[in-house]
Amino acid sequence: MAAASPTTASHPLAAPGHPRRCPGLPARRLAPASSCRPPLAASSSSFQAVSSVSAAAAPNPKPRGLGLRCRAAAEAPPPARGEAPLKVMISGAPASGKGTQCRMIVEKYGLVHISTGDLLRAEVSSGTEIGKKAKEYMDNGKLVPDQVVTDMVVSRLSQPDVQERGWLLDGYPRSFSQAQSLESMKIRPDIFIVLDVPDDTLIDRCVGRRLDPVTGKIYHVKNFPPENEEISSRLITRSDDTFEKVKSRLETYKQNSEAILPTYSELLNQIDGNRPAEVVFQEIDSLLQKICDNVSTNKLTETNGKSPDSVDTSSKNDWRGIPTRLNNIPHSRDIRKYFYDDVVKATRRAVEDKKTRLQIDINIPELNPEMDVYRIGTLMELVRELSLSFADDGKRVKVCVQGSMGQGAFAGIPLQLAGTRKILEVMDWGDYGAKGTFINFGAVGASDVEKEDDMFILIAPQNAVGNCIIDDMRAMTDAAGDRPVILVNPRLKDMPASSGVMQTMGRDMRLKYAASFETCYSFRLLFYAGSFYPIMGALRMAYPDKYEIYRRVDEPNGKEKYVLIAEFTEKPTPDDITSAFKGQKNRKRKRHLLDSGVF
Repeated sequence: MAAASPTTASHPLAAPGHPRRCPGLPARRLAPASSCRPPLAASSSSFQAVSSVSAAAAPNPKPRGLGLRCRAAAEAPPPARGEAPLKVMISGAPASGKGTQCRMIVEKYGLVHISTGDLLRAEVSSGTEIGKKAKEYMDNGKLVPDQVVTDMVVSRLSQPDVQERGWLLDGYPRSFSQAQSLESMKIRPDIFIVLDVPDDTLIDRCVGRRLDPVTGKIYHVKNFPPENEEISSRLITRSDDTFEKVKSRLETYKQNSEAILPTYSELLNQIDGNRPAEVVFQEIDSLLQKICDNVSTNKLTETNGKSPDSVDTSSKNDWRGIPTRLNNIPHSRDIRKYFYDDVVKATRRAVEDKKTRLQIDINIPELNPEMDVYRIGTLMELVRELSLSFADDGKRVKVCVQGSMGQGAFAGIPLQLAGTRKILEVMDWGDYGAKGTFINFGAVGASDVEKEDDMFILIAPQNAVGNCIIDDMRAMTDAAGDRPVILVNPRLKDMPASSGVMQTMGRDMRLKYAASFETCYSFRLLFYAGSFYPIMGALRMAYPDKYEIYRRVDEPNGKEKYVLIAEFTEKPTPDDITSAFKGQKNRKRKRHLLDSGVF
């Protein structure tokens, strides 16, 4: 595991592109191109078979936070042309503190606060068409139908002040049909916030709540008692703040939540509401600020001098091509960053397509443990970029490294992973407190799967001589359920054991489990058998595209380029690769050979 690391090389634990990575806290779920890393330049043509982009020509990373103003309430100017205002939904049980948080959000961000109760009263008092319909139901003691409520909300959302300042939907939608109605009209928030408070606390807050009929101020017998005896003597208990009615309202809230949360599962951010209001708002504020940062970064998409409307943003056409001089070790910061971005984009696309069991196989020289230039720091840097990408979206990511395997004298950890957990702990995870909040560390196993974890990234899980990690992995994925589990450079082939037990008992089941993880990214250089020089070409796959085979071509000016010569719908075999380099068609597998002008 020796690594060539001259002093001139960039430190593998320093974030690429700028000295200190600051993505930290999360925000909304975004398309891969709008992550907080600088996007790749779009291709200047609709498709380019020949790639000759030098790694040195990689665009310099742009500082985050340009071009977007997070609007504060009173003095907030209208958003710039083309800049979308914030769109927030917030939900919480009775007495969860939702009203307080709505007030604080509006004060800082200037969003239009929309509550269906307030809307109903306003529409009815104004005598609008929708208000008249609602009044008919209310006068007859009936619930206002979902469609009428939705029409009322949509009407409010279309008003100029909402279009200009953004909106905060308070406690709406409350039913599956309401959520689906909004979805059908493409009305979707940037984030869905849920205030999570234990039932006992909610009941205590409600039952102990008292109303001053003179001032309308709310007190609590324990948490916020009145200032004097005069006020105390006139306080009353609201009719719906009895124990029985509070329990009933909680059950209704839970049923409504269970119905609508699946619609917004990818935008969901659960906040612990059983804390001081200022602490709760601090976390909400971090989420909203991150949305501002990500929207800003998305505005900086490289266009190669074209207008944004003319840029093809498909996954294939915004790819720059394979960097050159990959045998130069250590890799430059630009080369490392190129591969980090390539991995992150493909993995995000797979997760957005609801893939939950994924694996990444990337074997550039610094990430290939078979080569003497393997660098554990490069692997850790890749994991950091991937983890922070999802943390930017408000996901709580558990980064896992397998622990010691075996017992007694046979206990140990694979050499490739030695010291990995310590490196994770001391790495720079940015200035915004991501580590310990949205990024946490654990081992491989069911015991490290916690309720608040949204996804899991396993670093190079592998079997050791006489020991198998797959049982621990299976227990972990079972506990994770439908939450994504991503393997980075797994090595799950059986290892030999002196008794031969490992190779035979349960082998088919182990191999079947290992194969259940779908590859979302794969890259490896192609060499002649038994050598690592010269590079003959490369094999790449980035979800959801096909496997692509490239030939490396030397040019007269001393440069090199990678030429696409074949595509496969499935991972090509060594024979397929050999046939592609010879220009032979293999009829046994569906493949499309491209005329690159070379053959």
